[in-house]
Amino acid sequence: MSVPGSPRPDGVPTGPPGEPTLGVSDSSPDEGLVEDLMVEDKAVELLAEGLLSHYLPDLQRSKQALQELTQNQVVLLDTLEQEISKFKECHSMLDINALFTEAKHYHAKLVNIRKDMLMLHEKTSKLKKRALKLQQKRQKEELEREQQREREFEREKQLTAKPAHRP
Repeated sequence: MSVPGSPRPDGVPTGPPGEPTLGVSDSSPDEGLVEDLMVEDKAVELLAEGLLSHYLPDLQRSKQALQELTQNQVVLLDTLEQEISKFKECHSMLDINALFTEAKHYHAKLVNIRKDMLMLHEKTSKLKKRALKLQQKRQKEELEREQQREREFEREKQLTAKPAHRP
């Protein structure tokens, strides 16, 4: 049997024999609810404070560590951007060096072309002088031949017999 006032194994309180026992359904719905809420509010507050006091330092340390990591990431990103810009500068320097090498090559070609043009100019000048001399020599030879023909013609004219004019 059960002892008066002690709960039964199923959890329902029992009263003295012969007296009716109050069950959950027998009590007023508002009775004890306010007390339970006050106790529950206090318990919730205490539990929340305990939970916060237990986890808040770790969370704050984690927050601080995350902030430091974020700052480090920002610094790393800035450093990476600087390195990328240096790399681009080096790459552009290689391009500039290639351009200078190409410019030297074309400059050498231009110098060779200029030498060739000067040489051709000298040769053409010499050829023009030679052609002028040859033309002058031909003209002189032709003039001399013409003069020689005229002399021969005059001489033949003088050598041909002339009829004498008698008076």
